[in-house]
Amino acid sequence: MTRRTKIVATLGPATDEPDVLERLIIAGCDVVRINFSHGDPETHARRIRMVRAAARELDTDVAVLADLSGPKIRIDRFREGSVVLEVGQPFSLFARENPPAGDESGVGVAYLGLVNDVRPGSELLLDDGLMALQVDEVVDDEIRCTVMTSGVLSDRKGLNLRGGGLSIPGLSKADAADIERAAEWQVDYLAVSFPRSAEDIEQARALMRAADGTAALVSKIERTEAIENLESIIDASDAVLVARGDLGVEIGEAELPGLQKRIIKAALEQNRVVITATQMMQSMIESPIPTRAEVLDVANAVIDGTDAVMLSAETAVGRHPARVIEAMARICQGAERHVQAHVPSRRLNVRAERIDQAIAMAAMMTANNLTVAAIIALTESGSTAQWLSRVRSPAPIIALSPNRASLRKMRLYQHVQPLFYAPGDVGAPELARQALVHVHEAGLVKSGDRVLMTMGDEQGVLGGTNTLKILTVGD
Repeated sequence: MTRRTKIVATLGPATDEPDVLERLIIAGCDVVRINFSHGDPETHARRIRMVRAAARELDTDVAVLADLSGPKIRIDRFREGSVVLEVGQPFSLFARENPPAGDESGVGVAYLGLVNDVRPGSELLLDDGLMALQVDEVVDDEIRCTVMTSGVLSDRKGLNLRGGGLSIPGLSKADAADIERAAEWQVDYLAVSFPRSAEDIEQARALMRAADGTAALVSKIERTEAIENLESIIDASDAVLVARGDLGVEIGEAELPGLQKRIIKAALEQNRVVITATQMMQSMIESPIPTRAEVLDVANAVIDGTDAVMLSAETAVGRHPARVIEAMARICQGAERHVQAHVPSRRLNVRAERIDQAIAMAAMMTANNLTVAAIIALTESGSTAQWLSRVRSPAPIIALSPNRASLRKMRLYQHVQPLFYAPGDVGAPELARQALVHVHEAGLVKSGDRVLMTMGDEQGVLGGTNTLKILTVGD
């Protein structure tokens, strides 16, 4: 209960041993990410089963976030696996079906429509911006370029257009199939990669619901077009992810810090959960300790108000997956001690039209004006806990629910500690008393503590929270 900010960790070969996965959860992992860009469906399904088995073994709940590959453009393969390119060298991209294996003169590109999106002077960035090509001319299905940076270019590297403007659709056929699998696996969150507009998020949601999935939708902000449609994309989403890799390549690294702050601020203003990601602890893929620059990067995201920070290769293929989570947890806690001096107290930016929203607003106003040890939310769906988490308060939020799916989703909410609680069929006064006993026995409050409790008159009713109580543990 001492850390507000949540930690998302990507699973991969480095976490495939059950004992490693358990150490990740013990170290502080709240949400695991399954990256559909790497691996096959069998591997993804196995990893989801493993994390749920590990969570049961540890008597806790961990959320699963499935990350769609999205329409990421990649070059094809080279005859020798890679080539060395020099500045000034001519190099072509071939946007055609079944191109020959690449060599020093050129390589195929998977997106055939690229010829319609570029013109002389366009700058193409490959391998996360490490390689740059300038377009000289487009002749039929050949994009003739000049190499702008020397280096090694290998198979299947990603490609971006500086400044954006690619007309590739937001969801691919492969994404649609992956959404069906994600629904079958009952993932808790679905991340939509490279959305251009709110319509892409709505399409993904429709596909998820058609497959009987209940996952919340996370929009990954990583295209120039997404910045242009930021507010509407956030409004269509349940959560937002600041994907600094491809976004930084498209808009340029100099613009990235300001945009990170803008995205976090916009998400919080619309009461959405926000995750900050990409290369946060990159050196710890190999090193047992982070760099000072990485410490400051994570801390600044926390101070900006992010709900969660995410690890990618650091845990998926790194040498110290549990240690990197421990380090990130320490950095988050250190930054949180200074947040009040830097970030004004957030409020719920909504005119309450639902009773549970009004109760959440009243609870947080009370918590900020009355000394309480905790806010205890009895919730079926977790929506009350989500509303509570949108307002910064010194009191931790303990969310009690009998619904395991709700408990997993709540693992992403800032300052929320989900706790399984399945009371008997009792009236409201006895329900409140039993809840206090349950939280006390879990060691989250002590006798004599004053707490706030939100609850409904009837159990099992979604959105039924209509009561706020001020109670003393032990009374």
